[in-house]
Amino acid sequence: MSTPLKIVAVNGSTQQPSRTFALVRALIAELDARLHVDAHIVNLADIARPLGSALWRTELPPEIEAELQAVEGADLLIAASPVYRGAYPGHFKHLFDLVGQEALVDKPVLLAATGGSDRHALVLEHHLRPLFSFLQALTLPIGVYAATADFDGYAVRSPALQDRIRLAADRAASHFAAHRRVTLKAA
Repeated sequence: MSTPLKIVAVNGSTQQPSRTFALVRALIAELDARLHVDAHIVNLADIARPLGSALWRTELPPEIEAELQAVEGADLLIAASPVYRGAYPGHFKHLFDLVGQEALVDKPVLLAATGGSDRHALVLEHHLRPLFSFLQALTLPIGVYAATADFDGYAVRSPALQDRIRLAADRAASHFAAHRRVTLKAA
């Protein structure tokens, strides 16, 4: 079996539980169905307070430094954020402000976001894609946006959202042929 693809997902929600976290889990599950993966989730809810008190990376506690190193060392990054006042939240941006200046160059990034209504769907194109373009990452063409109505509590329920998640996973998987899951045919 091949070496697993290191997927690191940043769940930009500071709430637990959250729809953003549910979306991240659904994306990882679809990728795992296609690829041999080792997935790690950086939950902003777990690190927001100490992260926010650091102005410089050298001020971070070791556990948050380890999370930044995981982001920088990922083969595929999933960047998922809730929409807060029309954009990603400040702590989400602060996390990426502390990532090494060239650490994401050419790194594939699957963009995802959640919001209260479909009116926020362009956050993928107007906020997340420019942020990762500045960091010289390779944002994958298919991002996933989910509105509150797409969930039943904290579970994905919308067939259209499920289709979009599958499409994003299919397109992302095509970039990682060496990590494809092999299905054995019965004789």
